[in-house]
Amino acid sequence: MTINSIQNWFTQAFGTVTLETVENWFVYNPKEPLLFNTGLFLGMFLIFYFVYAFLRKTFYLRLVYVIMFSLFFYYKSSGIYFLLLILSSVVDYNLSGVIYRETRKSWRKFYIVISVILNLGLLGYFKYMNFMIGTYNDLFQGDFALHKILLPVGISFYTFQSISYIIEIYRKEIVPTNNYIEYLFFVSFFPQLVAGPIVRAKDFLPQIYQKLHLTKDDVNNALFLIIGGLLKKTVISDYISINFVDRVFDAPTSYTAFENLMASYGYAIQIYCDFSGYSDMAIGVAMLLGFKLPTNFRTPYQSASITEFWRRWHISLSTWLKDFLYISIGGNRKGSFAGFLFPALFFFGLIIWGISYSSVSHVPLIIAVSSLIVFGLTFILSKDREKTMFTNVNLLTTMLLGGLWHGASLRFIIWGALHGMGLAVHKIFVEFFPNKEREKNAWDYIWRFFSVLLTFHFVAFCWLFFRAKDFDTALQIMRNIGDLEFDPQQWLVIIQGYKNVFWLMLAGYVWHFLPTGITRNMKLAFDRTPLVGKAIILGFVYWIVYATATAGPQPFIYFQF
Repeated sequence: MTINSIQNWFTQAFGTVTLETVENWFVYNPKEPLLFNTGLFLGMFLIFYFVYAFLRKTFYLRLVYVIMFSLFFYYKSSGIYFLLLILSSVVDYNLSGVIYRETRKSWRKFYIVISVILNLGLLGYFKYMNFMIGTYNDLFQGDFALHKILLPVGISFYTFQSISYIIEIYRKEIVPTNNYIEYLFFVSFFPQLVAGPIVRAKDFLPQIYQKLHLTKDDVNNALFLIIGGLLKKTVISDYISINFVDRVFDAPTSYTAFENLMASYGYAIQIYCDFSGYSDMAIGVAMLLGFKLPTNFRTPYQSASITEFWRRWHISLSTWLKDFLYISIGGNRKGSFAGFLFPALFFFGLIIWGISYSSVSHVPLIIAVSSLIVFGLTFILSKDREKTMFTNVNLLTTMLLGGLWHGASLRFIIWGALHGMGLAVHKIFVEFFPNKEREKNAWDYIWRFFSVLLTFHFVAFCWLFFRAKDFDTALQIMRNIGDLEFDPQQWLVIIQGYKNVFWLMLAGYVWHFLPTGITRNMKLAFDRTPLVGKAIILGFVYWIVYATATAGPQPFIYFQF
């Protein structure tokens, strides 16, 4: 790292500093959002943090200061839509107060329904309006024009956060904030505003009222998370995405079966490094401000079952869905109209799809009927059929809506349905083959190894629908992989042609599967490094980010949700 390279990095990050450049730093540009992995954010955060340190002993002044920076951060990501965040927060804050003061049960229920409808209605318009118009036009030969709608960044995250606040007040788990400023601080807190983790009010609000206290361990943990997140996001995820994965998924027929297979593995590690990298940075930045955000990922590809996977992947979302959706529609206790409605619609649509393609091929209809039979068997074979039926139906509803939360597209619904059915199949499997409490032997370790391998490949298969630009592309990639032939010579040529990509994919998987003892020792070594050394490491990481960047900073995948 030379003086020239530092100057080049500064020029790329901030541009040649002119009056116009300075103006661009503060004006919204949809092509250049303010991201954690940019030099502009680093510079602005250092200035912000310097002032924040002087305000640490104040309360409302500090809250207002963070709110202003948070709104600016959101403005740089979504432009004028930061006003939508303010409007939504004003409505939710006042409705929560009404619900808290209301003593009549029927009126409390009425107000909570109104609040949820307003929040989901706002989310639905921006995220699902064109999907509904397109679906209506396809089914009924309509000619309604699509709306020109720009999806505000992170609207799904702060909407769910607002809903959790109001529902927790309705359930009397928390009391409302003392004033609007405290609530706006909670809902607009910039580290997790645009891509999570989704923060629960009962976990976050008490921290606002605590005395700000930042320990040496907090600083060490924060810097370790930020550095790790930067490396995962910018060095691994962005590089393999731009230089390999995106190319294959955009035109799968232009690549060999082996390249399609490797791109599938590549996307599995790409989305993990992208999303967990962002979460790590968000948690680290929040920690530097004196706030603890929940862990969002715990090495999910080490899971030995799909149930375990959802306890390790996007934990804040899976917890939210369990507490506010799964339990609300009956959980494992009872059935409900909403619980049965969505699985019924899904299987009905699946069978109609199979019938419509029956003149071309019987495979879609076989898949549709087989899926319905498999799902039915998950509770028909159970000892407690009724309870298992309620559980599995509610699980499938939760995962279908979880898939729809990610995007208004058939492929996201299929992705959610696959995970929902996987959870149901695993539950009946555990019922027939329960885990017995005994001392582990060699067979148990072998069994876990193959369970992890199977779970990973099921998840990677589901990612095909998640990543592909449409349903047909996902099917095309599967057909391409199905044509794979054993040809080591061709594979070697491909690996040599993409050697940097494959090295980084390998690094990502090795990092993910590192034993906890090694990562713990790495953390201890980092903790013992002097503060100046940590600053140098952080600066070096930002230089690596600049050196490996091939097309500028890339937005986080979950920004679109």
